[in-house]
Amino acid sequence: MTQATPDMARAFRLDGQVALVTGAAAGIGRAASVVLSQAGATVAVTDIDRDRAERTAGEIVAAGGRAAAWYLDVANEASILAAIADVEAAFAQVDILVNNAGVARRDPTEDVATETWRQVMAINIDGAFICSRELGRGMLRRRAGCIINVISIMGLVGGGLYPNLAYHTSKGALVNMTRALAAEWADRGVRVNAIAPTYVNTELTAKLRADDQMVRRIEARTPMGRFAEPEDMAGGILYLASPAARMVTGHILAIDGGWLAI
Repeated sequence: MTQATPDMARAFRLDGQVALVTGAAAGIGRAASVVLSQAGATVAVTDIDRDRAERTAGEIVAAGGRAAAWYLDVANEASILAAIADVEAAFAQVDILVNNAGVARRDPTEDVATETWRQVMAINIDGAFICSRELGRGMLRRRAGCIINVISIMGLVGGGLYPNLAYHTSKGALVNMTRALAAEWADRGVRVNAIAPTYVNTELTAKLRADDQMVRRIEARTPMGRFAEPEDMAGGILYLASPAARMVTGHILAIDGGWLAI
């Protein structure tokens, strides 16, 4: 039976849903939290920096939204489990997970310590896996929910403007984790997608942006000629979280100013 065409203005609404965002105190995570709240979701703002997470949640509440903050270290499984338990106790369930927390270590591969490699993998891959597994169980029981991973254009290409092997590897793994989990859970009502940002004006790129020559190289390589802003990513996250994307799963949405087009 053909379903009725949805009211597309309403199709981007998230009223009655609960979203948990990791790394939500600043940057893309903060922008995503704000936009998901504006669309009607209740937002669990989680971050290793509890004070800044509290400020983000406070801004949402001051604007008329509903949010609360929790400490969450995605590199620590016990911290993840504790935060999820607290969020579910407060909000009953989580319908939307945004795996945003991430880290980069930009060093030549021959200089990367094993412990540094493991730290990047723990934050960028292990954290996303554990959050998805734990919150996915409830989504599967309800046969409804969505997960959005924040990857990177560097997860889709092997090269770059500087060595960054651990980051490239972790984000590439997250690309295929997105696809594999989407395929596994699609017939059980859970959608899994990702956005792949270009270089964004966040703390993660602060050191790069302090190098005028590097900024010029990045802008010259990007067809749109600029760094993105965190808010440029939030629209893609909202789309993938919303009923407007009800037939979308296993997709990697590049928000890259044309980087991957050339």
